[in-house]
Amino acid sequence: MHIETLTSLKAYNTFGIDCKAQFFTSVETLKDLKEVLSKEIHPNLFVLGGGSNLLLTKDVNALVLHINMKGITLLSKENDHVLLEVNAGENWHDFVLYCIENDYGGIENLSLIPGNVGTAPIQNIGAYGVELKDVFVRCHAIRISTQEEVSFDHYECQFGYRNSIFKNEAKDEYIITSVVFKLSTKNHIIKSSYGAIQEQLKKSSVSTPTISDISKAVIAIRQSKLPDPAKIGNSGSFFKNPVISTEAFQEFRMKFPRAPFYEVSATEFKIPAGWLIEQAGFKGKRFGEAGVHKNQALVIVNHGKATGTEIWELALKIQKKVKEDFGIYIEPEVNVI
Repeated sequence: MHIETLTSLKAYNTFGIDCKAQFFTSVETLKDLKEVLSKEIHPNLFVLGGGSNLLLTKDVNALVLHINMKGITLLSKENDHVLLEVNAGENWHDFVLYCIENDYGGIENLSLIPGNVGTAPIQNIGAYGVELKDVFVRCHAIRISTQEEVSFDHYECQFGYRNSIFKNEAKDEYIITSVVFKLSTKNHIIKSSYGAIQEQLKKSSVSTPTISDISKAVIAIRQSKLPDPAKIGNSGSFFKNPVISTEAFQEFRMKFPRAPFYEVSATEFKIPAGWLIEQAGFKGKRFGEAGVHKNQALVIVNHGKATGTEIWELALKIQKKVKEDFGIYIEPEVNVI
């Protein structure tokens, strides 16, 4: 275990913000993780995964703990499904590709989502009609205060829309070390009802899609809309799609009858945040080194030298204008430090 001091975090966050960590270490084993937690090197601890859901606005006065544990284990194989345990440091998209290669179905719609496996349950990542909770069995974690190994089943995780217990009452109390998934091995349930997926499949002349076809379609869609963090700093979707009540939705539809929406339940409707931001006039706009992506208004980008504060100021400006224009508050999806 090696502890560094005043380490730049630029390479560890997809916005490419050059803030420093007071102390920094990368752990690759459960043993190393327990050891570093037991040493109490700094009173503050900051757990870092893939850095894809993070906006740094200042240096981090803490021990930054980079979770870099790798490995995929086949726990069991039944007639129609497998259980896989995946360590927290595995890249999410690499894991999706591993599943496609082995014909394991269930997460193909979640292709090309940035980040690591260990942070996926925290956010309950989702896209194109699929959420992590749909294939989640349990996760293993370490209680930071005692180094005790614990597990959380599906019910205990309290999954919601881009939400879980790890963002609420269990926030900052645990570090997820691995996740167990249940994935299909045959008779895969293909979810292709989203219009964008159907259009992409049609372009590729695919009438009976496989899980590989769905993955390729999602990758093509995301690449056409979302910028590559290796080329221009970003965290993917910066804001959550707001969910509003039926009463608020009816009022909204009276004013904006052409606005897209999705029915979440009998009492809730989801409005695409990207549409709201685009209608508010921000799509493709640049404010110094910070800006909004030209193809997807939901993505705030770093054109090269933006500070985290500049990006956050732009986010607040967007929030304010959307609230003024539509009466809807859009909540950030990223963690702002």
